[in-house]
Amino acid sequence: MTDQPFDSADSSNRLFGRRKGRPLRKRRTELLDTLLPTLEIPVPKPGERVDPQALFTRPGQSEPAQDVWLEVGFGSGHHLAWQARHNPEIGLIGAEPFVNGVAALLGLLDDDKLGNVRVLPDDARPLLDALPDASIGRAFVLFADPWPKKRHADRRFIGPENLPRLARVLKDGAELRLASDDMGLVRWMLEHTVKHPDFEWTARVPSDWRVRPADWPATRYEEKAIAAGRKPVFLRFVRKPRG
Repeated sequence: MTDQPFDSADSSNRLFGRRKGRPLRKRRTELLDTLLPTLEIPVPKPGERVDPQALFTRPGQSEPAQDVWLEVGFGSGHHLAWQARHNPEIGLIGAEPFVNGVAALLGLLDDDKLGNVRVLPDDARPLLDALPDASIGRAFVLFADPWPKKRHADRRFIGPENLPRLARVLKDGAELRLASDDMGLVRWMLEHTVKHPDFEWTARVPSDWRVRPADWPATRYEEKAIAAGRKPVFLRFVRKPRG
């Protein structure tokens, strides 16, 4: 396998950092060569359209996915795999440009023989632009890079550029779930999402953002943050009805 599928984004407009970390173990390298091609969503070209339901239609498959959810930046894939395992009727799309994270997710999918996940090993924005209006039932952006330097703030995924994209593809009433242990990023996400006309914050009491819901598993990153003394914040928004 070459690194080409993971290097297609314009580096001058990246919302993510490095593409690759430590050398991969043999099994994970093999999964990139064998399993990824069966699950991969090619990066859509400008003007191309992607039917998310069609991604989960296979020969001999009688029942389509009841809904399709999207995770942007799935890290090592533990949250995405958990959701796939506990929601077999849901089709899940994960976008992640970090090759080591993609390989880690493939290992989890292979271990549990999960067939309801599709992977975009790249920038999520071209896929968001290619999806139909109101086609996604839930979206997750969890523990994204906080880009703490002021000059890099516009690289944060949740902000003026991408909230309209998410609002367009999310169904009426669909959840947008955000999380971070970086208070600067939390304030930024709240500021931009609360004032966006298409989203409503669901929190009513402090526990609504301090405590994860039962269907929101802890990630390894979150566990490390807590061990380091940082308190994660969990934000849930709903897409307001159109019209």
